[in-house]
Amino acid sequence: MRNVGILGAGHYVPERVFTNADMEKIVDTSDEWIRTRTGIEERRFADEDMDTSDMGYEASLRALEQANMSAEDIDLIIVATVTPDMPFPSVGNMLQERLGATKAASMDLGAACAGYMYGMITAQQFIQNGVYDNILLVGSEKLSKITDWTDRNTCVLFGDGAGATVLGPVSEGKGILSFELGSDGSGSKYLYQGKEDRFIKMNGREVFKFAVRQMPESSIKVLEKAGLTKEDVDFLVPHQANIRIMEAARQRLEIPEEKMAVSVNRYGNTSSSSIPIALSENIENGNIKDNDVVVLVGFGGGLTWGAVALRYGR
Repeated sequence: MRNVGILGAGHYVPERVFTNADMEKIVDTSDEWIRTRTGIEERRFADEDMDTSDMGYEASLRALEQANMSAEDIDLIIVATVTPDMPFPSVGNMLQERLGATKAASMDLGAACAGYMYGMITAQQFIQNGVYDNILLVGSEKLSKITDWTDRNTCVLFGDGAGATVLGPVSEGKGILSFELGSDGSGSKYLYQGKEDRFIKMNGREVFKFAVRQMPESSIKVLEKAGLTKEDVDFLVPHQANIRIMEAARQRLEIPEEKMAVSVNRYGNTSSSSIPIALSENIENGNIKDNDVVVLVGFGGGLTWGAVALRYGR
């Protein structure tokens, strides 16, 4: 059974910045209301001619470059998304052709904001068992196309973007140490996409209650499974949904503020791409270093959740 870890990471966010002041012009809200409740100051929106696959492509190029690989080295492409360009072909299929990943199989995976975590563990099984060597895992979302711009409770939360990682075999003691995945379908009524208007619908109070309980619990569980303690954690990468939910996880793990990835203030909630974007940024800026113990944790519609403890490096 091989150890599976991150060989390269990359991210892409659209150039168009949409601030809270911009939000004030289209819906009854205020900068202070948004910041104090969510921690969001601005978010990025893709232009009309840019879709989920385009952002995923840009992030993938950067991840491949950091991994020092070409697309032809990839055996499988997994894309976590709830906003594909179209129902089919899959975004994975589109990336396979565009990247020139001639030997890669491809698929999309849907677990809402927890999609990247589900994708990571799916990839781990293939690599661990020797079926595939290198897997490109992408989280990419264009949430702006399923956002109701008249609903002030949801439209202020979401943004567009993509993050990608190349996963492959790593040395003894490195890579994924433990994981937890879970779902509770009875909570699906709290966060879903409307059937008729196709917009995001959310019961913010119920989702908040679920998330502030689940994120810390899952983080603690993966540490216990890996035989680690809170003191062993070098960096925390939570799903970037709401700063108050993220803080609940950080405080439960008793780690200092500078050891938690925070990009929600700049990008908002980008669903399945939020963890890989934050992961890529913090590898790039040196906050995540070789041999660091990193906890990734996310939750999403479904309700779904997932967490991973890993030791970064090859």
